[in-house]
Amino acid sequence: MAYDLIVIGGGPAGYVAAIRAAQLGKKVACVEADRAGGTCLNWGCIPTKALLKNAELFHTLSHRAKEFGFSFDNLQYDWSSVIGRSRKVADRLAGGIEFLFKKNKIDYVRGMGSIVAPGKVEVTAADGSKQTAEAKHIIISTGAKPRPLPPLPFNGTTVISSKEAMVLEKQPKSMIIIGAGAIGVEFAYIYNSFGTKVTIVEMLPRLVPVEDDEIGDALEKSFTKQGIRCLVNHKITKTEDKGTHVEVTVEGAKETGTLSADVVLVAIGVSPVMPGGQQPELTDRGFIKVGDRYETSIPGVYAIGDVSGPPLLAHTASFEAIQCVEGLYVEGYTPRKVTVFPGCTYCHPQVASVGKTERALKEEGIEYNVGKIPFVAIGKAIASGEPDGFAKLLYGKKHGELLGAHIIGENATELIAEMGLALDQELTAEEIHATIHAHPTMSEVIHEATLAAEGHAIHF
Repeated sequence: MAYDLIVIGGGPAGYVAAIRAAQLGKKVACVEADRAGGTCLNWGCIPTKALLKNAELFHTLSHRAKEFGFSFDNLQYDWSSVIGRSRKVADRLAGGIEFLFKKNKIDYVRGMGSIVAPGKVEVTAADGSKQTAEAKHIIISTGAKPRPLPPLPFNGTTVISSKEAMVLEKQPKSMIIIGAGAIGVEFAYIYNSFGTKVTIVEMLPRLVPVEDDEIGDALEKSFTKQGIRCLVNHKITKTEDKGTHVEVTVEGAKETGTLSADVVLVAIGVSPVMPGGQQPELTDRGFIKVGDRYETSIPGVYAIGDVSGPPLLAHTASFEAIQCVEGLYVEGYTPRKVTVFPGCTYCHPQVASVGKTERALKEEGIEYNVGKIPFVAIGKAIASGEPDGFAKLLYGKKHGELLGAHIIGENATELIAEMGLALDQELTAEEIHATIHAHPTMSEVIHEATLAAEGHAIHF
């Protein structure tokens, strides 16, 4: 079989690359070992959002019903149905990708892909049978997998990764989550909402440590109020899987001692998933090293998405897919690398950011103005019963351009899109505040925070 392009991996990088190349008139095959959509659609972004919606709904009904004028007798949930709904959502979207492959006349090949030579891919199916295909160009988009804690290997029952956390048959009574990045705090919110006793252990000083310091502090306060125990600035000195439960010894600012839980969720990061066969040159962190056009050290082979390193996000993977493919097949096109990108965490309250943190601006010696407005100043937030959180915008003192945006609160992950556009287009505070934001909407927090950066907020 001969193609213009073979894509190894069918996640947000791979399927987007395959579709875009097909749109440009190329003959394309996409090789996928599991199912179209990759981790994002099957075991990550999408099914977790279904679980988060269930968790938010149950938490609202069980803790805030009276506030909204509701009352219930014997409010219950069915854990298997909660899990089942998330799987149906994932299956529906994965099926949608398979339909798009057919629509765009892309050959969808199930199996493990190996680069046996430049321009040649061998695919091993589940039954062991093999087939070989050739192409002028090959794109590796095999993604990444959860990284275990060395002394505590995954076993799928008492020590789990995010994948098992989405499909546990029985809800645990207690859970320790190691790592307070996006994955850790999202599952903390999910399980706590359904009554699991959750403890987060994070070695760095704050939850979501890549975010602005004030965001991490605010999330910790909210989580503590919700009943989630947050042990930040704590290191793990010992772990022991007892079979029926796990014991974790911690040492830190708040506590030193041994914790016990039915289940430990390890959320400390990911490792790249490499295809078989010839191996391209790697970075010192083990990801595939790529050049300006996403090329690897193997002639004609390119790499995009998580397998080529941070930022490890589905939307940046799709961006890289378009850039790589158009660099290959659109005459005169120069691919862009990821520079400005939004980061979103979908716990409650939501967290979203784009651009520089205040910490980074101080380290770089850049002068800036801060505009910070709490959601309690926004009418729509009060009407919706979601007054917690704030928007914090950072503008350069010299030119007034947006340098960073940080939001914690309702709809934060939707509001951040405007800030991404503003940052990419180098919009100034004057230009943003001159843009009318509809009333009443949550987006007014952006307008008001911009006014605050200029020293004349109206509603606060």
